[in-house]
Amino acid sequence: MFKKMSTTLSIILLITLILASCSPANPPAETADAAEEAAKQPKNLELTIYAGLMEDHAIMATREFEKQTGVKTNFIRMSSGETLARIRAEKDNMTASIWYGGPVDAYIAAIEDDLLVPYKSPNAANFPDKYKDSDGYWTGIYSGYLGFVLDKEWFEENNYDIPTSWDDLLKPEFKGQIATAHPGSSGTAYTMLATIIQLKGEEAGFDYLQRLNGQIRQYTKSGTAPGRMVGLKEIPIGITFLHDAIKYRKEGFKDIMISAPVEGTGYEIGGVAILRNGPDQEAARMFVDWTLTKEVQELGSVVDSFQFLTNPDAVPPEEAMELKDTKLIDYDFDWAGKNRRELVERFNDVTRTTPPTD
Repeated sequence: MFKKMSTTLSIILLITLILASCSPANPPAETADAAEEAAKQPKNLELTIYAGLMEDHAIMATREFEKQTGVKTNFIRMSSGETLARIRAEKDNMTASIWYGGPVDAYIAAIEDDLLVPYKSPNAANFPDKYKDSDGYWTGIYSGYLGFVLDKEWFEENNYDIPTSWDDLLKPEFKGQIATAHPGSSGTAYTMLATIIQLKGEEAGFDYLQRLNGQIRQYTKSGTAPGRMVGLKEIPIGITFLHDAIKYRKEGFKDIMISAPVEGTGYEIGGVAILRNGPDQEAARMFVDWTLTKEVQELGSVVDSFQFLTNPDAVPPEEAMELKDTKLIDYDFDWAGKNRRELVERFNDVTRTTPPTD
């Protein structure tokens, strides 16, 4: 009996050894391929963006990014001043991971408060230095020029000369006929404020802004609003970025004219940056890389965003060529960003205004 059990155990052991010797040391090729394919599957990434560019541009960009990367993406549209105030309030509990669009003056103010994370995207390696922060805190995605948006019909009916300089806006016939955003809420209007101070000097500049205040019918929250108001014939003169005026004209506001100050005007570099303490830094870096590509920058024209582009290989929209001869000042973005709080506070004092809330 014992001998029979011993023989049976020996046979089982022999079979086990044979099967083990036949098993491969490594998993089958199809198993390894499956593991590799699983590793390639998109991670469960999500991204929230604070967007300062036009809403239709933000919608298109977030949809395309989600489609191409699988990263679930959403955005909140705000003016630059609103975004800056929000990320200051959220400093220790950041909701979003990306700031996308709007003048980089506000980004530089955010750097002063340690609200951004440096990231040097390889896709920006050949960008001109003026379009990127030397430490990588922001990178430019477009540039746009500040100027006047005008109602052609109103000027013709009243037989008025169109304004071609900043001082022309002070003419008596234009009293109460001008709309601009407020620099406390709008990056567009802050560009105007910083432009005037850089052109005229601080004392003469604030004297001018105080006099201009007497000409203003309405301060809007958003920098794009004055151009649309002109298109709707709610106001004959608006101060805004000129590419937005071209957009409105193409949308059907045929009486829109544009004019740029002959003594020179300021301009924006619209940026993209990663917010410190944002919830998904990996997705944020992916988005920055994506926005700096030639193909993505050229997508803006699909939704009538007619800015000049920062990627040297990207072809700017044909519509932007209307603005190519605009005289620009040597706008100091670093100075404008670092002095933003003080300049806005003094603007509020001399004009006795505060940013609109709705």
